[in-house]
Amino acid sequence: MNRFNSFRYRSMGLLTLCCCGLLATAASGQTNPAATSNAPAAAAPLSEQKPVYFEQDVAASNPLRNAQAAELERYIAHLKSDASRLQQILTPDYTSIEKYQASVEPYRRAFAQSIGYPPPGAVPAEPAQFEKIGEDAIGIYYRAIIPVLPEVHAEGLYITPKNVTKPAPLVIAMHGGGGSPEVALFKGGANYHDMVRGGVKRGYAVFAPQHLFKADAYPADIRRQIDNRLRHQGTSITAVEIAKITRSLDVLLQRPEVDPTRVAMVGLSYGGFYTLVTTALEPRIHVAASSCYYGVQESRYRENELSVPSDFCFMDRFSLFRDDDLVALIAPRPLHIQAGKKDGVHHREAGIEMAPRSASYYEKLGKKTNFEHLVFEGGHEFHDASAWRFVDQHLQGLSR
Repeated sequence: MNRFNSFRYRSMGLLTLCCCGLLATAASGQTNPAATSNAPAAAAPLSEQKPVYFEQDVAASNPLRNAQAAELERYIAHLKSDASRLQQILTPDYTSIEKYQASVEPYRRAFAQSIGYPPPGAVPAEPAQFEKIGEDAIGIYYRAIIPVLPEVHAEGLYITPKNVTKPAPLVIAMHGGGGSPEVALFKGGANYHDMVRGGVKRGYAVFAPQHLFKADAYPADIRRQIDNRLRHQGTSITAVEIAKITRSLDVLLQRPEVDPTRVAMVGLSYGGFYTLVTTALEPRIHVAASSCYYGVQESRYRENELSVPSDFCFMDRFSLFRDDDLVALIAPRPLHIQAGKKDGVHHREAGIEMAPRSASYYEKLGKKTNFEHLVFEGGHEFHDASAWRFVDQHLQGLSR
């Protein structure tokens, strides 16, 4: 094609485009803007007009929010009075000890799940350490460090009795809130009295673990902080501290001076709490004595639901896992519960009301004498005479 024809074809194409544009403009009703510049502006299309919406003051829904709060309060009240969930999960079969123990297993699993037990993580391969720190007329004292979880150890005092020629029973002696094994043992033992050394005097090996309540290099509420952080990871400080005891049993029951068929646990206050919940989850504990704890949180909850310390507030704490029903996981193993007549009202009165329900689990199994609830003359303290009488009686009954 020569230049002329090429130019002609391009010109014809441009002409065609112009014609098409004019035809499209005519079809749309548009005219040359220059020819109508003095005419009034056309109204904006409907799609460009700002819509007008319905408006109402936010305060108009205040009554609904008040109604929601009232509804939820009524719902909580309903849940508190509804025993159907407990009746579905705790269905004891009293026809035999074996059938009873099997029948409460779903309840035990539910309790373990509620606190995140066992806590995640494998037991480290490192060996346990027992460093001798002292000796006296009745025993030899060791500082025990036992691996439990990744980066976590159980620590405490381990005491073996002198002049014992055969394997001895083992007693776990658990201190209370703000305390330590040293507070419970040395310089008279404060309100623990003979809770630790009393076992050694009777020829028992004693392990007194250390739990976290305060640490000089950390904030005063370090226990609460650690517990909250553990809950983000699917467990709790309660579960970890129970695991410290159960893992320690794995080690201690292998020691030649210990009789693994005779194990007891005693504790005061927080230690009384751990005596209940650890024995509920650990069948190797054969006898338990819980001092100045039973019913305490139920009493606080009844007075003010939000007054219960956070580490006692695990899932379903007051609907499924009240102290009186957790005892179902201990029965028919011997359990002694004690409270001081001069102790605070929370540490005594609710427990008196709850004890008959706990006792019923034993009575229906024909083991009435294996449960004892005592209010002694005294305050917030370990009552040596009654606790050791009960422990001695029942450990001797397990003699090989």
